[in-house]
Amino acid sequence: MDSFEVNQKNLKPLLERFQSKGIQNLINGVSVPSSSGETFDNFTPVDNSFICTVAKGNAADIDKAAISAKEAFPAWRDTDPKARKKILHKIADLIVSRAEEIALCESWDTGQAIRFMSKAALRGAENFRYYADIAPQARDGKHLPSPTLMNITTRVPIGPVGIITPWNTPFMLSTWKIAPALAAGCTVVHKPAEFSPMTASLLLEIAHEAGLPPGVWNLVNGLGEEAGVALTEHPDIKAIAFVGESRTGSAIMRQGADTLKRVHFELGGKNPAIVFDDADLDRALDAVVFMIYSLNGERCTSSSRLLVQSSIAEEFTSKLAARVRNIKVGNPLDPKTEVGPLIHKIHLDKVLSYFQVARDEGATIEVGGSRQGQEGCYVQPTLLTDATEDMRISREEIFGPVLTVIPFGTEEEAIWIANDVRYGLTGYVWTNNLARSLRVSNALEAGMIWVNSENVRHLPTPFGGIKDSGIGRDGGDWSFEFYMEQKHVGLALGNHRIPKLGISGNQ
Repeated sequence: MDSFEVNQKNLKPLLERFQSKGIQNLINGVSVPSSSGETFDNFTPVDNSFICTVAKGNAADIDKAAISAKEAFPAWRDTDPKARKKILHKIADLIVSRAEEIALCESWDTGQAIRFMSKAALRGAENFRYYADIAPQARDGKHLPSPTLMNITTRVPIGPVGIITPWNTPFMLSTWKIAPALAAGCTVVHKPAEFSPMTASLLLEIAHEAGLPPGVWNLVNGLGEEAGVALTEHPDIKAIAFVGESRTGSAIMRQGADTLKRVHFELGGKNPAIVFDDADLDRALDAVVFMIYSLNGERCTSSSRLLVQSSIAEEFTSKLAARVRNIKVGNPLDPKTEVGPLIHKIHLDKVLSYFQVARDEGATIEVGGSRQGQEGCYVQPTLLTDATEDMRISREEIFGPVLTVIPFGTEEEAIWIANDVRYGLTGYVWTNNLARSLRVSNALEAGMIWVNSENVRHLPTPFGGIKDSGIGRDGGDWSFEFYMEQKHVGLALGNHRIPKLGISGNQ
């Protein structure tokens, strides 16, 4: 039996369990149906077959979860950070022990290739371990003396927070948001994307098994326009962390305005990979292919625009096209698969629509450009050439395995093209000229830039974008800055002069 058959065999009992029980909400440590009793059906994009029913949460369910998080907050806030550390490490241990189960469910639920999802659980465990280790220092402050006062600062957790996660790599991104919130001492109401609810329920099940107190972390499934809106508007939720589309981020900001919610957004991107003629072209080619076609192109940091210097454009694009034609599309449970199906037919139709846009704008579909098969949500890895920077395919986030190639002549032109979009999440620069790498990195309008590298995540560094790509940063102490409030205490060093008012004859 090969590994593909083994994965299919091991998935079967997991699906049977989900189908027998469905996915419910988890509020105050108890698995409960939605208050209305309504559910929605979850299907796999692999072959559009039924996975299970999911509780369709609404405003009443969000209210119960928010109250639960509010009631649990004081005790969790005041828990010894070393005790929080121990629980978070236990969560990480259990994630590792169930890594295969998590990966299989994630692949079947999202269409992501098992070759990438097999590492997603381990990355999730790494997130919990990292924040577990720095939890004891979350409240650390500064000593800022002045002539009359000993000034000290500390941080305190902001309170119950809402976390809304996307469907592209839901398990890893859930841990990326929830681990620092718990480490900081916040309580959580989590609303996962309705297209990919499976691993969110597994993750919270693991957290409770690890000893997380009831109410500290609550899960409400549902649609964005119902459960999501209720969460962003709820007065007991002090902050919203959201990963998703820029348009949805704008809506969440409006919804939270009346309650003055703090917001953290990781939003869309149209990220450039800039390849100069003095680069290591073989390594650049590897990175360009990986950063757009891995994870089905459904990643915010994908290098969806290739800006390649004109002197090497023809040769580089020819090699690129050969690589794209050779990408293996197939069942995500097959370890040989490099690109699986897109998340849902709605998203498949969106991606397919851009192929006609490309034709109408005068671009060339060099490779791909159509649906693959009629079963499931598969699309051919696609390469678009003869593009200019003003085309929609060069400016709008397609969020699929689609790369647009734009040639440039000079360094200044490359910078202008790279910056001439509404997004500013990441940039990738390929050059062996150190001075040029510094100039271009400084000039790019992006929150994260990698030079001669693909996206390599380092947990202590800030992760986030500018412009329409987001607000705020994840990673290291930056996460604590979002989930915590600063507090200043000034202690008088002596009897300094205090101005006197209301005394007769006082000048």
